[in-house]
Amino acid sequence: MSKLGRIHSTESCGTVDGPGIRFIVFMQGCLMRCQYCHNRDTWDLHDGKEVSVNDLMNDLTPYRRFMNASGGGVTASGGEAILQAEFVRDLFRACKEQGIHTCLDTNGYVRKHTEVIDQLMDVTDLVMLDIKQIHDDVHQELVGVSNKRTLDFARYLHKIGQKTWLRYVIVPGFTDDEQSAHDLGEFLAPFDNVEKIELLPYHELGKHKWTALGEDYPLAGVKPPSKETMEKIKAILQQYHSKVIY
Repeated sequence: MSKLGRIHSTESCGTVDGPGIRFIVFMQGCLMRCQYCHNRDTWDLHDGKEVSVNDLMNDLTPYRRFMNASGGGVTASGGEAILQAEFVRDLFRACKEQGIHTCLDTNGYVRKHTEVIDQLMDVTDLVMLDIKQIHDDVHQELVGVSNKRTLDFARYLHKIGQKTWLRYVIVPGFTDDEQSAHDLGEFLAPFDNVEKIELLPYHELGKHKWTALGEDYPLAGVKPPSKETMEKIKAILQQYHSKVIY
């Protein structure tokens, strides 16, 4: 019997978390503390609601025709989906039985690599991996934990040939410098499993969630990066990877 999962919410017609039209499951819980997090209300491991795989399949199967026609599918996001790897594995297995494309949106913070991670990858068509910062000291300042586990997970994805899209948020003062871009590019250069690098400009659209929780937004007053900055980072990364978009 499949274990229960704890989710924050779902979105039936997402278009930015993987290819095509997607049913997105936002898993509850995250161990990173990104200063720019736009889903601050997903951090608590014990919040949200418990659901079964059958519950989610009943919710998402009415959209299967639209998802498949658009080249879409189901995305497990968060929070951090990989914290509930067994549940996501079971969900993805159920999706594959119905011919539904599966995508894991993750920060790669795998605390312990077990066979469950391998089993999850066996039923994952696409991984969207966030690398927050290539330099560990800045990474710890920005998100509160080391980047070692994320980089190890990136290496693992390369080793098994897992189709991956890499996402990199450009945060002024943290990830908009040229050296970080060069070092990230050098790290990713051998990874032929990475189909594209997507640059995401920082925004504070999730600030209201921090306010609703009675907390100060850490990056209050920080403006989104300029177009010139985005183009600069793009040009640097293109020296190491053929497809960089934003």
